[in-house]
Amino acid sequence: MSDSHKNKIGSMLPASRQAGICLHLTSLPGAYGIGEIGANALRFIDLLAAIDLSIWQFLPTGPTAFANSPYQPLSTFAGNELLIDTDSLLRLGLITANETQALRELPADRVYYGVLIPRKKAMLSVAAGRFASKASAQLKAGFDDFLQKHDADWLHDYAVYRVLKSQHQEGPWPDWDKPYVYREKAAISRVESDCREQIAAIKTIQFLFHHQWQALRHYAAEKNVRLFGDMPIGIALDSADAWAHPELLRIDRGGRAVRVGGVPPDYFTADGQLWGNPLYDWDYHAASDYHWWIERLKSALEIADLVRIDHFRGFEACWTVPAGATTARTGKWEPGPGDAIFEAMRVALGHLPIVAEDLGVITPEVEALRDRHQIAGMVVLQFEAGDPEFDLDDITENCFCYTGTHDNDTTVGWFRGGPGDNRSEVEILNTQKNVLRLTGGGADTIHTDLIKLAFASKARVAIVPMQDFLGLGSEARLNTPGTSSNNWRWRLVNEQISANCCDSVRGLVHNSGRGTSS
Repeated sequence: MSDSHKNKIGSMLPASRQAGICLHLTSLPGAYGIGEIGANALRFIDLLAAIDLSIWQFLPTGPTAFANSPYQPLSTFAGNELLIDTDSLLRLGLITANETQALRELPADRVYYGVLIPRKKAMLSVAAGRFASKASAQLKAGFDDFLQKHDADWLHDYAVYRVLKSQHQEGPWPDWDKPYVYREKAAISRVESDCREQIAAIKTIQFLFHHQWQALRHYAAEKNVRLFGDMPIGIALDSADAWAHPELLRIDRGGRAVRVGGVPPDYFTADGQLWGNPLYDWDYHAASDYHWWIERLKSALEIADLVRIDHFRGFEACWTVPAGATTARTGKWEPGPGDAIFEAMRVALGHLPIVAEDLGVITPEVEALRDRHQIAGMVVLQFEAGDPEFDLDDITENCFCYTGTHDNDTTVGWFRGGPGDNRSEVEILNTQKNVLRLTGGGADTIHTDLIKLAFASKARVAIVPMQDFLGLGSEARLNTPGTSSNNWRWRLVNEQISANCCDSVRGLVHNSGRGTSS
């Protein structure tokens, strides 16, 4: 990599105090049952530019499966086909208006995945089938370039994996017929021959995602809005990566693991969180100079300018649980790769534009690892503001300050004690008392007051979920950790974005000195 590109990467971290918003792409407004990366995404960028927010944070963009969680993608490198813009396919002549009707019938305020997924997949299959006859010469040339760049690295394996997963009723790959589990050459060759059209369609759909995303990223750069992505530290066992490269993980060729990942009991769950992710074979990664990780970060930086690494503390030590355990209580800490992985990344990529999700059980060793590599951390006010000893001045410049995250209730819901809150009534009342003392406001303005607090901090970036800007309650919560249903469904509707709301946000940004025009 050239020095000029290294310098470009190094310059991506904000040098001054800025403000941003967190809204996952599935939550964008639109007519087709889920947020998409087309015109509504561009309009959202226009909105951010108009109200002086310079960073848009979203969740991982990989293809989802189990419980529709973006943190359990089917591939580290592929894009989520559900996010592909329908109107763009119409303009390209790959689908007709009649073929979008099934999506138009879906509600606008929630994602109903069980109905959406088969309908959108059917439409995308039609679009992919028409690509060869309908796409322009320029678009076909772009597809050829995409294949040349990615096919050998991950795309072909991903397409074969998705075909086989479909043939096995979407079951996890360790449960497939044994020749496919063990990637026997003759068995894979037969699939490649017999399912040539399906494999080509999956590759085409991935190209359409990539093509649309690059247009989105270019538009954001024109509007001086930085895209802030998210990368889970772990990968799912049921993923193309684990199937094609089991050597990355502490599993055998059949996908069996002795221990899996999670987190110990914490704020969210008394039993901890049992993720079930396979653990990395760090010796293998060290021997390869962390090549796969470098490629993974490079891929993430093709999606976004900044990347949050979820569960950063796992690089220092991770909580491992016996496979088959029913809770994460019986786990233990095991060492991670430490400095070596970041040193390898820096040699390959220059200064690292990453943010550490350093929440939960954080030790001095984790903080030292983060600080040695000049990686910004996170502060979430919902975790801090209820503490009577919390001091806003304790928030340092080298961090990103949040009112709450996608895993929290909205600020209004948190303040009131929404459904599923594991705090006692006394704890909620004490939190309310301490927060009101800190903000100097009232219960009816708690969302705005906590935003003001985040914006007043020394943190170089303050991020606010869209739901908090709107003052929404628990009905707008996106995810409840430790649960696997009714998550990732909330959507913004255009009627919620009023002129008064825009004026209020613009004023908050300007008054805090975080705007580009401040």
